[in-house]
Amino acid sequence: MAVLASRSLFPLSAPRRRLADHAATIVAAASCVAVLAWLGLGGFHFTDYDWEASRAFWALRTGDLGAFFSLAPAYGGSFILRAPFAWLTALWGGGELAVYRAVSLPGLLACALLAVVVVGRMRLLGRSRLDRAVVLVALAASPIALGALEFGHAEELLGGAVCVAAVLTAHSRPLLAGVLVGLAVANKPWALVAVPVVVAAVPAPRTVRTALVSGAVAVVVVSPLVLFGGSFLENTAIAAGTGDIFHPWQVWWFIGEGGPMLEPLGPGGLLLRRPPEWLMPLTRPLLLAVPIGLAAVWWWRRRKDAGIDPGGALLLLALVLHLRCLLDPWNIGYYALPALLALAAWEGLYRTDRPPILTLAFVALNWVTFDMLFTQASADVLSLVYLGWALPLAGWMAHRLLESSIRPGGLRTSSMA
Repeated sequence: MAVLASRSLFPLSAPRRRLADHAATIVAAASCVAVLAWLGLGGFHFTDYDWEASRAFWALRTGDLGAFFSLAPAYGGSFILRAPFAWLTALWGGGELAVYRAVSLPGLLACALLAVVVVGRMRLLGRSRLDRAVVLVALAASPIALGALEFGHAEELLGGAVCVAAVLTAHSRPLLAGVLVGLAVANKPWALVAVPVVVAAVPAPRTVRTALVSGAVAVVVVSPLVLFGGSFLENTAIAAGTGDIFHPWQVWWFIGEGGPMLEPLGPGGLLLRRPPEWLMPLTRPLLLAVPIGLAAVWWWRRRKDAGIDPGGALLLLALVLHLRCLLDPWNIGYYALPALLALAAWEGLYRTDRPPILTLAFVALNWVTFDMLFTQASADVLSLVYLGWALPLAGWMAHRLLESSIRPGGLRTSSMA
């Protein structure tokens, strides 16, 4: 992950000084992820990791590649990226719990590194200690990240942090940005929504090359699964649809069809409606079409009016990741983590005129909607509460992006490295 600092600000001749300058931030970020790991990695039984990932990772740990390829789920590319951490547990004879914790480390470390980079740059911008503390916790130890770990999806931390890093490096290092977003797509397919943002953010001569690099990296990572994974393509095809999963926290909820309770998870069952048959084949293509359209409009306006705005690219990433939640019938609390990481980085680096209030509000409202009200309200109320803040937030971000009055703030393009 590239560092957000120009060489003039961090001279290569003074590595010790640079390390000392960031020592407090490094310690704080490490403490945050340590607490997050302690709270979220106690065990994996009855989580998605237990049902979807544990057997495949154990096959990797024991060197049974045939079993791994047959057991890998639709996000098996993430398993390949994290395979070295699974293998490391063999050095001390670690069991399944050790593997689970080891393969969660890449996501935790990625978020910690992102926090060090962003908060270190905030310090150079003169942001207050309180502002830096809020952003650091949001990036390295948010309740949403804890939810992702508790559900057994540590790869969400890795994918979200890498997507943000790709956008942060897009203007100055487009090749690196392409590699990063390609790794994010290989990690989990939802990161496809970030590809148009990265491509729109790179300098015009590098647009095609960046897109090709990102695609090549993703293909290289997942190619062993395609070539040797007996059920990988089948699992991917199943995941490409949304089936009968229809949670309240999305824009389609109230057009669902009446039906019997499908799953008694909430105070009256979360799935009280069945998705319309015509809708389900459209949701996945729509999830990709919307980011492409938004990125194209933003790219045109920025090229025409004000040139490339790195802050705008980061806000665009936050918007498309947030829309991914709104438009996905599967949406659940931890899906919001990548959007939070992008929003916190944007507010910390580019909205320097006020504290990171949006970041705090995003975390608080997500917690109220998915945790506090979960056992207190009906599915319809849960949907109304979610849409009551998620839709206005999306509208505000889109308005901010597409208004001609937007100007780059905070960091200048020349300082992106």
